[in-house]
Amino acid sequence: MGKRIRVQRRGRGSSTFRSSTHKRIAPVQYPSMSQEERDGVVHGQIMNIVHESGRGSPLASVKLETGETYHAVVPEGVYEGQPTQMGSKASVDIGNVLPLGSIPEGTMICNIELSPGDGGKMVRSSGSYATVVGHTPEGTMVKLPSKKTRYIHDLCRATVGIISGAGRVDKPFLKAGAKFHLMKAKGHMYPRTRGIAMVAAAHPYGSSKRGARKVTTVSRHAPPGRKVGLIAARSAGRKRKRRK
Repeated sequence: MGKRIRVQRRGRGSSTFRSSTHKRIAPVQYPSMSQEERDGVVHGQIMNIVHESGRGSPLASVKLETGETYHAVVPEGVYEGQPTQMGSKASVDIGNVLPLGSIPEGTMICNIELSPGDGGKMVRSSGSYATVVGHTPEGTMVKLPSKKTRYIHDLCRATVGIISGAGRVDKPFLKAGAKFHLMKAKGHMYPRTRGIAMVAAAHPYGSSKRGARKVTTVSRHAPPGRKVGLIAARSAGRKRKRRK
């Protein structure tokens, strides 16, 4: 009798591959933009700073003067009880939330919206930040952590500061158990065996025969036992720059 390979077991959704979502506190997103926020400033206060399983940086519970509460990633230098501001006329201080059009050039920002009102999508991992490069008719030019620049709508909101938890990836795990618990909190399977190290019955790449390796790109419509590697990839690897 055969044995299901890893991708087949993963598709069935057993607890082995499921993340511990019951430990999650709240989604990180800005509240919906009010007219008061568009025209002026809404004051708030950081009520609590907590840890969320599977997240590299702490979470802050922010209560606004309107009575609404939302959770945000914590920039470096923020503390419990700190007053915060949100709006187009808020001061450019660490922890405050402003539209990109109101943030001066050279400011380091995080938790950036991609479209106005989506709650924040980019630059949310620990220690990361983006920089406002300039304001143009196309929108605000932002330099991302990948060093790429991108034009984003002026009404998209962002938090002033650098996400806390910088240097988290610099500390070695030392023990396999520490890595296991990190991956379990994120819902990732660990340890993960290479397909080529398996027997032929357990993986499409598996075999002790050292011949020409099977092509790693597969069709999007491949069956679960074959769908491994680069699924529906347009190219099989990083494009190399041509020498002139």
